[in-house]
Amino acid sequence: MTFAHFTPIPFLSPVLTTYTLKVNIKRPQVVMMHLSPAQFFPSPFSPSFWLRNPHVQTVCGARWVSVPRPLWRQEIWASPDGDTLQIERLTGAPDQPVLTLFHGLEGSAESTYIRALANAAQALGWSVVAPNFRACGSLLNIRPRLYHAGDSPEIHWILQRIHTEYPHTPRYAAGFSLGGNMLLKWLGEQGDRASPWVHRCVAVATPFDLTSVGDHLTRGLNRFYGRHFLTTLKAKARAKHAQFPGSFDLEATLAARTLRQFDDHCMAPLHGFRDASDYWKRSSCLPLLPHIRCPTLLLQARDDPFMPPHALPSRHALPPDVTLDFQARGGHVGFISGILPPRADWMPAHLLNYLRPFLPPSQNGHNPSE
Repeated sequence: MTFAHFTPIPFLSPVLTTYTLKVNIKRPQVVMMHLSPAQFFPSPFSPSFWLRNPHVQTVCGARWVSVPRPLWRQEIWASPDGDTLQIERLTGAPDQPVLTLFHGLEGSAESTYIRALANAAQALGWSVVAPNFRACGSLLNIRPRLYHAGDSPEIHWILQRIHTEYPHTPRYAAGFSLGGNMLLKWLGEQGDRASPWVHRCVAVATPFDLTSVGDHLTRGLNRFYGRHFLTTLKAKARAKHAQFPGSFDLEATLAARTLRQFDDHCMAPLHGFRDASDYWKRSSCLPLLPHIRCPTLLLQARDDPFMPPHALPSRHALPPDVTLDFQARGGHVGFISGILPPRADWMPAHLLNYLRPFLPPSQNGHNPSE
């Protein structure tokens, strides 16, 4: 469960545009907490007047911005449990970093934010690896499971393989929304053991507390986001049930009206959870944030429509290696600027500004233990 890719909601767009005109224009503010070991000087995000509404930021970031498609090289990787993942890659200079990108709920390597950051990294000569989580992209996986918000073992084996391919190269990772939760959960579980695998990370619009965020999507205008996600999630569920009849209650899944109901009937039984409450509690990264020891940037917009304020982490709960970057505006994985046409270049530049100054210590050929 989580949230970073959707197509526009046609009847919602004029409502959002109209509402935008009523938003008070305030000076953008950025709150930085816990600077990482290498200095990072944030720049405040300042959108144009018509992009100051969080819903416009969210929808615009997903659909209204044109970002060139990277010249991906596609590969199919076999997972440790005998499944298949569709991987998109860009090859950079041999001595430059490799950046791994993890997308959000119902996203893929073709999501706007993945394309934008991949293009920006490639322009620096970096290599990029963008996995499509199971059943995402154009490939339906072959095991009786999908992808889920707590699947930190998936992050582990992907980063393990990338370390094997790039043993002497700086290795960075970025996660968006659901992918951010998965990455942060893995970082917290690994603690000091993460540093040989990845040298620096960023997470954007992370749903730190899945229970709070999931329930928040049943209220007010946010209900449209939840229902929209259900459209493609149900299509995946139908395809998976055709592969493995009886693996979950398809009738109840297709009747779901909320993400909680969908996760109760599909995601929980497919992935070994008791129900949605058990799934969300055990998959949330929030309790694991204090254990992160890898330099990590958390980029969040305070006006993110998916995030109730109480679901955001407290500065006092974060370790010194974690930098919390609260921007006043940006919506959910939006951060769209410009007038016409709108642009998606602020967020990639901001994230690369955090990653670029960091030079990892020499590994001297050391291979991390599993």
